[in-house]
Amino acid sequence: MTQDLARIRAFVQVFDSGGFSAAARQHGRSKALLSKYVTDLEDYLGVRLMNRTTRKLSLTEAGEAYYREASALLQQLDDLDATITDQTAEPRGMLRVSAPRNFGETTLAPAIYEYLKKYPKVTLDLRLEDRYVDLVDEGIDVALRISTLADSSLIARKIADMHVVVGAAPELLKQHGTPKHPEDLRQLPCIIDVNLQGQSNWRFVEDGKTISVPVNGPLRVNSPLAARTAAIMGLGFVVLPSYLAEPAVARGELVAVLANFLPTGQTLQAVYPHRRHLAGKVRALIDHLVEWFATHPIH
Repeated sequence: MTQDLARIRAFVQVFDSGGFSAAARQHGRSKALLSKYVTDLEDYLGVRLMNRTTRKLSLTEAGEAYYREASALLQQLDDLDATITDQTAEPRGMLRVSAPRNFGETTLAPAIYEYLKKYPKVTLDLRLEDRYVDLVDEGIDVALRISTLADSSLIARKIADMHVVVGAAPELLKQHGTPKHPEDLRQLPCIIDVNLQGQSNWRFVEDGKTISVPVNGPLRVNSPLAARTAAIMGLGFVVLPSYLAEPAVARGELVAVLANFLPTGQTLQAVYPHRRHLAGKVRALIDHLVEWFATHPIH
């Protein structure tokens, strides 16, 4: 069985490298040994897999079919080996993480830095930005997102429950009164965070049904922290994640309103590309964050 796998791996390596000489250099094996392995494989199968010339190497029709299946088989075996290794080895290497800027700066940073202290062989590339990040194109290992999972090519694991707050400055409430129903916001000044799902259509729940209320106001901004500052200064009502809203509410800078109409079920999720094998450093980070936020609830 070991010899059979060596022949199959040699065949795949030679084609992936573009020739016997290149494969020998890349994998530290002799050209003669690789040639013998491929010839032995062809003799065993009774078909020619490769067309060999001095300038070019190509696959026969049978070789193309065999290459597809053999490559998939070797990848599964390599994934299995990596999985077993990751279960026993300490997480190490570069870990690229994406998260929303304000959440990363205020709430995520202590949790993720504690992970680095726990696993000192990991090097972290933490990217805090308020935009949609394509994990595959940008080489991100895991992203922290406050939403529901929309991209079916990604896998998500819930990290913690989250909720939002609608608030306004006390002086604004004195001027306009406290809204009793979400529809009241149609006639009131609102600050629109364009990062918010729905942007100027704010979502609420009434009698178990979702309602959408279009709002307008003096400011559109792509930062929840800037939106909070505007609300504190009395420019309008605002929807904020609880980790930004509740400190301002506790200081008396904002007053929470319409609490009975706010949707539930929003979560902080760890999102990562769909792969058969999840690297140990990523799995360790996700497990750490679940444990961290279980004892450090997001308010």
